[in-house]
Amino acid sequence: MDLNLTSKTAVVTGAGRGIGLATVRALTAEGVRVVGAARTLTPELKDTGAHTVSADLSTAEGVAALMSEALDTLGGIDLLVNNVGAGDDMDPCGFLDTDDAHWSRVFDLNLLSAVRATRAALPSLIERRGSIVNVSSISARQPTSGPVAYSAAKAALTALGKTLAEEFGPLGVRVNTVSPGAVRTPVWVDPDGYGGKVAARAGMDHATFLEQMPPAFGIVSGRITEPEEVAALIAFLLSDVAGNITGADHIIDGGTVKTA
Repeated sequence: MDLNLTSKTAVVTGAGRGIGLATVRALTAEGVRVVGAARTLTPELKDTGAHTVSADLSTAEGVAALMSEALDTLGGIDLLVNNVGAGDDMDPCGFLDTDDAHWSRVFDLNLLSAVRATRAALPSLIERRGSIVNVSSISARQPTSGPVAYSAAKAALTALGKTLAEEFGPLGVRVNTVSPGAVRTPVWVDPDGYGGKVAARAGMDHATFLEQMPPAFGIVSGRITEPEEVAALIAFLLSDVAGNITGADHIIDGGTVKTA
C-alpha cells in the first residue's frame, strides 16, 4: 500500500529504541523527513538518517528545545508521534507505594510531554492539515495493581487524543491513539527493565517469564507484538490513506483485551 508520505515532515519522540525507533525507520522508508528525539541518542537512531535531538522530554524546557529545533530543521511539521513514555524507573508497585514525586515524574513523561509537544506543533499542523498519533497502552483500559501511575497517565493520554480530535478536526488536524499491549522492547525483554522486575517479583527467572507471558497475559495470538508492527499501524494512521479516521483508539495487543 502506498501511504503517499513522501516529502512530509515528522517529529517522533522516544525515538532511541523500541516503538519510537521502529517508527522513525518506517517513516524514513516512506520518504518522510524525520526529527527523532530521545534522552539518549542510540547508534541505531543515528543510523536511520533522521535528524536527531537529545532532550529530556519530561521537562518543559526539553520539549521546547526539541520543538524549536524541529521547526527550524524541517521548516514545518506535518506529522507528530508522541511516543515517549514508560521511563526506566517504571516499577510494578501499587498505590500505597507510589509517592507524589513518582506520580509527577510519570505524568510529566507520559502525559505532559505530549501536551507540550502538541501545543508547540499545532500551528504548523493546522496550517498543513497534519496528523498526530499518541502512543498510549492497553493499561489505560485494563489497569492492573501496578504500575498505577503509568496506567492513569496513559488513560489521560487516551482521553486527550479524543479531545484534541474533537477540537481540531474542523481545522483539518487528525488525532488518533495507538494502544499496544506487551511489545518486544527493552521495557519487557531487558532483564533490568520492567519485565525483569515483574519476573523477580513473581519469583521466576526472566527467560521463563518471557516464555510464559503470552498464556499468562491471555494473548490470543500466542506471542507479544513486534515494534515494527506498531510502527506500521502508526504510519498508516498518519497517512492520508486513513484520512477519515480520527479520535479513535487502536489496540494492537494480540487479543489481550477482551472487552469491546
